[in-house]
Amino acid sequence: MRAARLMSLVLLLQGRGGMTAAELARELEVSERTVHRDVLALSEAGVPVYADRGRGGGYRLLEGYRTRLTGLDRAEAEALFLSGVPAALREMGLQEVAATARLKAAAALAPGLRDAPATAAQRFHLDAPGWFASADPPPGALAPLARAVWNDRTVSASYRERVRALEPYGLVLKAGSWYLAARSRGRFLVYRVDRFGSVEQDGGRFDRDPGFDLAAFWAARSAEFTRSLLREEITLRLSPLGVRMLRHVADPAALPGALASLRPDGTVRLAVESVEVAFSQVLRFGPEAEVLGPPELRALVAGAAARTAELYRADPGL
Repeated sequence: MRAARLMSLVLLLQGRGGMTAAELARELEVSERTVHRDVLALSEAGVPVYADRGRGGGYRLLEGYRTRLTGLDRAEAEALFLSGVPAALREMGLQEVAATARLKAAAALAPGLRDAPATAAQRFHLDAPGWFASADPPPGALAPLARAVWNDRTVSASYRERVRALEPYGLVLKAGSWYLAARSRGRFLVYRVDRFGSVEQDGGRFDRDPGFDLAAFWAARSAEFTRSLLREEITLRLSPLGVRMLRHVADPAALPGALASLRPDGTVRLAVESVEVAFSQVLRFGPEAEVLGPPELRALVAGAAARTAELYRADPGL
């Protein structure tokens, strides 16, 4: 742990030119006393770090000194590509690896470019989870699964009270929830990480299928899952404005089929999850859509329209 901190301290000084003990303490999340001890240890090890006294002083490396520690190892290089998703890195237990990788990358930049990471961070931020994602801690199975994914290790895991042998290929963070893409008995499947019980590496390794593309696999399974939810169909008659509104109201998975069914008189068939969900969708059209079927949905919308008309019939009295 201390060796990694010492390396980070050197890389910080190399990347930023000079820093006070307080600044180093904040970056390294230690006390200023620990920073002073670490600087002394570096000096004794032959690293030319010195204290710049006076106003605006701090610690610096001797002019022209370049550490040889800037090369990225494999784990750091892989984690570097996830640096834009800090919450995901933290939950998978990879934040320290990524932090070291960023320091190494910054230290390797030419002096005039070393502010590029900070500049970019102030101009772009990826907020992956949704607004109303749960504040619960990450699932306990996430960290061991992440290690298995990273190292191509097979695992024995309990999932919904059944023990399964899995080859963990990849993890996906969707709207605050984690999912595992894994191969089991030759088939690629998706598992919710929060439904795992125990996860143990069984000592085996697996050879990844070179044709497996995590992003493409997830996109296909997501579309398949969404389509599976659209079990019912409704029929609407849309005004010209309603036709233009269709792409903003319909479920994205239902839109291609709806557009294909659209007739010149505005009649359209729309796949929906249920009558209850369809009711909230149809209300968004306002007077630009008439429900032709099923009858229960038409009755619900007619009732809502009547209540709305009643609300607006009288003067509000303001």
